[in-house]
Amino acid sequence: MESRTRSFLKAISWRITATVTTIIIAYLITGKLDAALAIGSIEFFLKFVIYYVHERLWLKVKIGKPAKSEVPA
Repeated sequence: MESRTRSFLKAISWRITATVTTIIIAYLITGKLDAALAIGSIEFFLKFVIYYVHERLWLKVKIGKPAKSEVPA
């Protein structure tokens, strides 16, 4: 099981990578740095929260996880 801290750090590192990509794409489309940064900021915070919740929910899903009796001690 992953700790909440690990899930949190994974979410941050992924969101930074993805947001920089979004800012670049937004800038190439709009040609405006301020608009690209605004779009990237909104995208960062919304998707950060969504990813974190998604990650925590998947920890509860049993599919593909060994039963507790199958895990070596």
